[in-house]
Order: sequence, then C-alpha cells, then structure tokens
Amino acid sequence: MTRIILPLFIAAATAGCSNLTERLGMDASQPEPAPASASASVDATAEVATPSGPAPATRPAASPIATAGSSAEALDTTTAAEREAATRAPASTGAALESTVVSLGSATEPGLWLKTPLIDAEQPGRVTNPATGKSAAVTLIPLEGPATAGSRMSLPALRLIGASLTDLTTVEVSTEG
Repeated sequence: MTRIILPLFIAAATAGCSNLTERLGMDASQPEPAPASASASVDATAEVATPSGPAPATRPAASPIATAGSSAEALDTTTAAEREAATRAPASTGAALESTVVSLGSATEPGLWLKTPLIDAEQPGRVTNPATGKSAAVTLIPLEGPATAGSRMSLPALRLIGASLTDLTTVEVSTEG
C-alpha cells in the first residue's frame, strides 16, 4: 500500500512547484540583473530594456582569429620578391624524389617549406603541382615517418603552386642543384 501512496504523495506535493519559481522571482527565462558598478559611467555597448519587452540578445564576440585577419593573404608573410624568386625556373634540375600528398602545415610558420619523410636532411628543393603545372622553390625539411606518409606544406608554398588550402594535393618533389 505504501508503494502506491508514496508516489502519489510525491506527485501531489511537487505539482505546484512549477509556479513556485515564478512566485519567488526565480524564473529561468528572465535575464539576470547586471551587477551594480561603483562608477556612474555607462557602457556604450550595454543594451537597454524597453517597456515593450526584454532586451534583445547580445551577439557573441568575434573570435580573435577573425578579428586579426584570418585570410590566406593576411597569414602569408612572404614578400613579393620572395614569391617571384620561388616561382622562377630553376637554373639546373635536381634529382626527382617522389610524389607525396600534402596538406596545409602550420599557417603561422613563415617561409616556403615542405616537411616530408622523403628526405633525411634539410635541403633546398622544388615542389610541382601536376594539376596546375605550377612549381615553387622550397626548403625541404625532414619529417619522421614512412616515405609513404603524407607531407605538410607552408601556406605561401601552397598558394604559389595553386593548391587548395583545405584539400589534400598530390605534388612532385625534387631536390635542387
């Protein structure tokens, strides 16, 4: 009998609780009042409630990257002279290594580089995008892993060879000189 009465008592006791928060002024849909400040100055971005309804919702603050300029142009720190020199035809052809799949490396790391497991020591090299025919002189930097693993390329180098910054691109890698 207590198994039936106890749940009914709990249901009856909590039935009026939905109005309890409103009666005590704790309605969750109401905005919390702003804390009083010691100064009398008014914040220019503060919103004012109108008699016709509550204050409009505030927009979230922009991310620091969006405000600092996150476009590829803003992150590309190479100069026009560096870009022109990198796209100039090589004086002599180097040894062709292999093809590798590249993705965007650290966009904040400056320079024209390719981190790849195809080499053992840092050296000058050239990458060519077979899809566009464009190539660029880069610094080849060793990356641990099997030769079949992918590589990471700098943002300026990807832009010079006409590769997508968001897709995986197959490039041909060669040493220079």
